[in-house]
Amino acid sequence: MTVVRSVVLGVGSYLPARCLTNNDLAKMVDTSDEWIAQRTGIRSRHVAAERELTSDLAYAAATAALEDAGVEAGTIDLIVLATSTPDNTFPATATTVQAMLGITTGAAFDVQAVCSGFVFALATADALLRSGGGKRALVIGSETFSRILDWEDRSTCVLFGDGAGAVVLDAREQPGTADDRGILTSHLRSDGRYKDKLYVDGGPSSTRTVGHLRMEGREVFRYAVGMITDVIDDALAATGLTAGDIDWFVPHQANRRIIDGSARKIGFPPEKVVVTVDRHGNTSAASIPLALDVAVKDGRIKRGDLVMLEAMGGGFTWGSVLLRW
Repeated sequence: MTVVRSVVLGVGSYLPARCLTNNDLAKMVDTSDEWIAQRTGIRSRHVAAERELTSDLAYAAATAALEDAGVEAGTIDLIVLATSTPDNTFPATATTVQAMLGITTGAAFDVQAVCSGFVFALATADALLRSGGGKRALVIGSETFSRILDWEDRSTCVLFGDGAGAVVLDAREQPGTADDRGILTSHLRSDGRYKDKLYVDGGPSSTRTVGHLRMEGREVFRYAVGMITDVIDDALAATGLTAGDIDWFVPHQANRRIIDGSARKIGFPPEKVVVTVDRHGNTSAASIPLALDVAVKDGRIKRGDLVMLEAMGGGFTWGSVLLRW
């Protein structure tokens, strides 16, 4: 008996032109390249131009993904866009991207799960495709976190960057085994008790302002590795696979220490871990597709490879997606 799987046809990404190094930040706040790199692994990040919107970044990444997939925009009947920095309170930024691509059919909506957003968006699109809610989906992570940073707070402004990444998913019948191409399993979690550990101190209903990002960094770090490995274990258990079966581990790019700690705990060797945090910083929902695009374009991730994705974000939210490329 066959099953429907969401198969990745293509991947694309976009980074704003402006690159902000740690030395540039040292001229703005009391910090240094050594201080940032030692604690986070970050060396540089990209920052959107003044009139460059989240939808602009998303459109560029989506166009690149469609080109990589070799499909026309008109064949897309579902767009799920993960972002915490939408163009407007409403409508959904996904609908803006839909219009920019010239798509007039199907559905487009945003998903908000902060840094876990792309994982949540993938799982959502996959569920809709498997249930017949669409045939081909565009899943995007796009952020302009530079707009919600307090540039006088050295504990947070050094961490984040702007960017976008996207994948094209196609609903295809597969034999129904762990050897199938496409998304094999996804596992999502959230726990609102930890809201105050990582949040934005503004919003339409509360302050009627956008607000700034606030974070208790040590607390986030304390919970991160355990939560991340929890959903990775669930993915392996659901498929009967082991850490040794995984070809590539593509984690959310938040902090090099968290990435290394999670990989060690699960048993992923360093040479199988895709790391881009050094040049991108934390791009929230965009970080996983950005890292995927880098690893596909440089030839590491190849068709048939088993890829583990994971992320953790404010809320707290966290999740994993296991797929065969």
